[in-house]
Amino acid sequence: MSMTIPQWVKPAIWGGIIGAVLITIVGFSTDTVVSGSTAQEMADNSAKQSAISAMAPICVAQFKTMTPNNQLEQLAALRDESSYKRDDFVIAKGWATMPGNAEPTDEIAAACAGLLMDLKVN
Repeated sequence: MSMTIPQWVKPAIWGGIIGAVLITIVGFSTDTVVSGSTAQEMADNSAKQSAISAMAPICVAQFKTMTPNNQLEQLAALRDESSYKRDDFVIAKGWATMPGNAEPTDEIAAACAGLLMDLKVN
């Protein structure tokens, strides 16, 4: 018993292979598809940013423990700093050192400085 393969099967198989290769190339080049390590890196970055966003208000709360007059003076001094040195200012004042930690965090200081720049003190 002889089985004949229809003429259209060979071009269909090649079309499927070429289509799969093209979809893979386009998917990876447009970041529609990512590798496992890239996905893990994206998840780690997202978790880090979430933690920074959660801790920056603690930094602002530590700033707010000062008297209103001192807050105004410190905000004026912060605003006088260049934008790339504001996180250093926040670190120097100790506001970016989270309770229970001995050292400040640069990323928290930068986020805190941004929040403090938008802060209105009465």
